[in-house]
Formats: sequence, C-alpha cells, structure tokens
Amino acid sequence: MCRGSLDARIPAVTAAPPTGEPALRLTGLRRDYGERTVLAGIEVELAAGASLVVLGPNGAGKTTLLRILATLLRPSGGEATVLGCGLPSEAWKLRGRIGYLGHEPLLYRDLSGRENLRFQARLQGLASEAAESRIEELLRAVAMERRADERVAELSAGMRQRLSICRCVLHEPELLLLDEPDSNLDTEGRELARALIGSHPGRSRVIVTHDPERHLAEADHVLRLGIGETAVVS
Repeated sequence: MCRGSLDARIPAVTAAPPTGEPALRLTGLRRDYGERTVLAGIEVELAAGASLVVLGPNGAGKTTLLRILATLLRPSGGEATVLGCGLPSEAWKLRGRIGYLGHEPLLYRDLSGRENLRFQARLQGLASEAAESRIEELLRAVAMERRADERVAELSAGMRQRLSICRCVLHEPELLLLDEPDSNLDTEGRELARALIGSHPGRSRVIVTHDPERHLAEADHVLRLGIGETAVVS
C-alpha cells in the first residue's frame, strides 16, 4: 500500500487543549488479590501528550495496571490521578475522556461492526450525524468499510481487532490505554492501526506490550514491572 493512499484515509485527531495537569500521576499505587500483591508501590508521572510503555513478564501486573487506569478495577492502596481525576472517587468523570483497548474486543458478536460502533457512539453521547461521519472515517481508515455490515462473530480475529481500535478512538479520547494493540494484526493492519493509535500531539498513551521493538521508539518513558520486584521507570 502506498503512503499517499494510507494518508488519505486517516481521520484527523483533535488535540486536547493544554492544561498543565499531568496525564497520569501514580503514588504508591498497590493492587492486591486476596493475600497476593500484584502491584506494589508504583510511582509514575506522565506529562500530557506523552507516551508510557509498560513492559514485564506474564503475571507482573501490566494488564491489572491498565484496568485500574481504565476505571475497571479499584486500587487497593496508594493514589492514582488520571487526567486530573482521582481514582476511584472521580472515575465517573473519566469515562468519556479515555479510550481502552483490552485483550477482549468488547464487541457484541451478534451485531455488525457498524452497529457496534453506532452503539458505542450512543454510549458516548455523540450526535447521530457526527457519529455516522466519524464511523465511516474510521472504517475507511482500517480498511473495514466493505466488511462493516457483517456480524462480528463471522469476522477474523484481526478484523475484530481493527473494529476494536475504531471503538477505542471513536470519541477522540485524551488518553489511550492500549493492551497489546498489535494482537492478531498482520503487517497492513499494524500500519493502519498505528495511524489511529500512534503518537499524536495533545494525546497521551499507556501501552502494554510484549514486543517493545515496535513501541519503544515512540515512548517518552518506560515502566518495567517484575514479579516480586520494584517497578522501574526510565
């Protein structure tokens, strides 16, 4: 695929206005599962518009950290502030400002891709006319416009991942939380995805990955988690 044709299908990203507030501030963050501590004493500050890559072996707590930031899990201790909102007390203020891409596609299998995105647009309170335009832009951006009316259950894992990326950025969030964003994507899919969830001025990102070579070049900071070890930020 030539670069010109790719650029033509990439929808614009609206940069969030600068606030001076860091995108992320974690102080002594802890998460326990019963008597087992998964995250202990995490200390991170990420400037608005910056990217944090999270590395570590299986079981180190990478996905747990991302789910806390996405307001899906409550921290067991410490302090977490995301886009100026304290967690968990102000989680309700965040849900329209973050985009979460997890291991599961979070798509209804009996609905089509387009129907899933329309449903997500309603959840985000997007006006119907603007939502339809945005949905079509995103479907073109990931080369899914011809398959968008098929049931999600009939699509390949890679196509579902492309739709999940559309869902994640549909409402133009200020912060992207990306858990293995390249999962199930071929070379073309990764290139198309990068255009939507790559680095953009004014948008912050936290990226969990087992393949640092694809993401470290765009990282402003790296958080290394270990099992039973102190987290290290660089």
